[in-house]
Amino acid sequence: MRHLTGFEAKGRRIAELVLAHPKKTVAASLVTFVAFAAGLVFSAFSTDYRIFFSAEDPQLLAFEQLERVFTKTDNVLFVVHDTRGDVFDRDTLASVQAITEAAWKLPYASRVDSLTNFRSTRAEDEDLIVESLLKTPAAKASDAELLRVREAATSEPLLVGALLSRDYATTAVNVTLRLPRKSPTEVTDTAAAARALAAEIQAAHPGLEVRACGMALMNDAFMEASIEDMSTIVPIMYAVMLLVMMLLLRSGRATAAIVAIVALASGATMGLGGWLGYPLTPVTASAPTIVLTLAVADGVHIFSSVREYLAAGYDRRNAVIESLTINFRPVVLTSVTTMIGFLCLNFAEAPPYWHLANMTSVGILFALVFSVTLLPVMLVWLDITERADAPKRYAWLDRFAVFAISAPKLSLAVAAVATAVLGLAAARLQSNDHFLQYFDHSIEFRGDAEFTMEHLSGIYTLEYAIESGEEGGISEPAYLERLEAFTGWLRAQPEVDHVYSYTDIVKRLNRDLNGGDTAFMKLPESRELASQYLVLYEMSLPFGLDLTDRVDIKKSATRVSVIAKDLSSSQMKAFKERSEHWLKRNTPQPMHALATSPVVIFSHLADRNTKSMMRGNVASLVMISLCLILALASLRLGLLSIIPNVLPIVFGYGLWSLMFSEINIVASIVGTICLGIIVDDTIHFLSKFQFKRRVEGLDARSAVIETIKNVGPALIVTTLILGCGFGVLTQSGFQMNQYLGLMTVMVVGFALVADLLILPPLLVALEGRRRPAETYTNEFSPSAHGARGVL
Repeated sequence: MRHLTGFEAKGRRIAELVLAHPKKTVAASLVTFVAFAAGLVFSAFSTDYRIFFSAEDPQLLAFEQLERVFTKTDNVLFVVHDTRGDVFDRDTLASVQAITEAAWKLPYASRVDSLTNFRSTRAEDEDLIVESLLKTPAAKASDAELLRVREAATSEPLLVGALLSRDYATTAVNVTLRLPRKSPTEVTDTAAAARALAAEIQAAHPGLEVRACGMALMNDAFMEASIEDMSTIVPIMYAVMLLVMMLLLRSGRATAAIVAIVALASGATMGLGGWLGYPLTPVTASAPTIVLTLAVADGVHIFSSVREYLAAGYDRRNAVIESLTINFRPVVLTSVTTMIGFLCLNFAEAPPYWHLANMTSVGILFALVFSVTLLPVMLVWLDITERADAPKRYAWLDRFAVFAISAPKLSLAVAAVATAVLGLAAARLQSNDHFLQYFDHSIEFRGDAEFTMEHLSGIYTLEYAIESGEEGGISEPAYLERLEAFTGWLRAQPEVDHVYSYTDIVKRLNRDLNGGDTAFMKLPESRELASQYLVLYEMSLPFGLDLTDRVDIKKSATRVSVIAKDLSSSQMKAFKERSEHWLKRNTPQPMHALATSPVVIFSHLADRNTKSMMRGNVASLVMISLCLILALASLRLGLLSIIPNVLPIVFGYGLWSLMFSEINIVASIVGTICLGIIVDDTIHFLSKFQFKRRVEGLDARSAVIETIKNVGPALIVTTLILGCGFGVLTQSGFQMNQYLGLMTVMVVGFALVADLLILPPLLVALEGRRRPAETYTNEFSPSAHGARGVL
């Protein structure tokens, strides 16, 4: 019996303790699981996109200020396309009127704007008459009335490009929502009601195609995509991993034991999120999948060693004790270092990533506890045997191990070249998001949004609150002239589909109050006149269709709305900066507005998140390396571990760059997520290598060969299990999960290459001339242990 100290002694004591009290261990595990999993009753999906921003986010603060001054921007947009090519007929206009009337009854609707209820103006004697563009029911409208509506609508800049397409074949009804943001079903209920109304109108008007789009539908699409994956892709992923695990481990009972650990750890993790009040989001919904990776790795390593001891003649109980003895240190180290890696997700800008970090870190702790307590009990209770030919399954590793270190200089040279090439490619990655591409065409919103962009206008907006600097200052001619100049500049930009500006209202009022003379389609020349126009117009507007969405209560600021084409986040930021620069160059300071909107704040979030995660990855690697230096009691091996931990991420992002050239907010955090898997493999390899050196007294070359033979099967099995499982995730219709799957497959594959082809020659080169006794001292000295050790 060899003398044990440190991690090995603790592992043995824990194994002996839980196996001496198996029923108490199972009961304690189940009670722990139930206590934490009970929090699931408090879990609910959040459809509020604001959850992705911290309370101090400067872009969010600017956006919320705009909404406080004017009105909310959450909306539903009904797009009505006349397949006959002209919306100015009775049937189409009747459908628009029907949608306009019914839309007021949608949940949380606060305003409805459409072609038919657009407020047209005319002067009658000294009075200003403001009325709906179409006053009568469309079905009863005369040809002359329809012609008048056409002429008025097609000459109105506030309609064309926004609620009326430039080819007049498509129109829209915009519903502004005032969501209280108190119920998790607000957006879902609104989206369902909107789609039901669209389907009802289309059924009543066969010649039309009616779609529901808008910010509310986009928010709902995130939840729809997540739920769709959780109910289809994720179960298939788990099933594939289970099948691959059974095939590779060749033990249904051992697979069942590992699956039980995964289920308990994952369920407790999600329950913890409920207890902490974390909302379910597309990000936090991936927590069980991430916890699964470490739980599977721990279980496979422990069982692989049990199988080796069974093949060596140990009975089940002693085989389990020996396995936990030898695996306790790497299992604990992988858990601690992976927790550190995930806690560094708190460097991210988006709160859901903080939630993921904390949930996953505790989930990893659950996986560790269950793996070293419940799993040993289950492996003893289950009638697990090892076939006599089992050792032959990996006999090829003998030859591979010799090959891996046969030409260390050549191997390291090839690795250096690959690192240089892929490292340069990774450095060229540009942060950029294409928000619509988050969803594939299986998500209804994607098709509806593309339909809107094809037939009407873009779906992204930018909002500017243009201050005058004084109460009533929006009627000042100088302010109006500069506002009109900015409006003209915006309309000339290639990224812009439509601009809604207060100056268009003022010019129309000036024309109509001057007998409809088109010569007066210009800004009024005096402040008094502009102010009078505004008062007359506001007094004539009905409730719900007033100017509070365009003019602030003090008449000191107006809102300019821009509908942009399908822009990526980098294009959106470039346009935003260009427009703000124009204002600074051509207007006085009070008018120096910042562009804002949900898509703007998401664009900035993606860029900031990528930079933050770079810092987080560096901090994670530093802390993990320090942990390994202390745990391995070797500065040399601790520093050496950085290479196989970093290279898979460099290779992964380098290959990503060659494939896509851009990185979005999803892919930017996958490196941190995968770091736990990478470190897991490295720790197991270095721990077993160190064991071979200090306990068995092998030279570096022999220790590497034996380590590959002993650890290789577990590394290969976990890589294949995770690779196949996450490969299924690449088939997701939701880009967040698709990219998580693709990047994970690439990184775990590179991690296996780094540990079996790059780390071995490094260890031979580093340790080749050092004797075991020179390498390890104190508790790691071979003199402190017996020479016996079976793996």
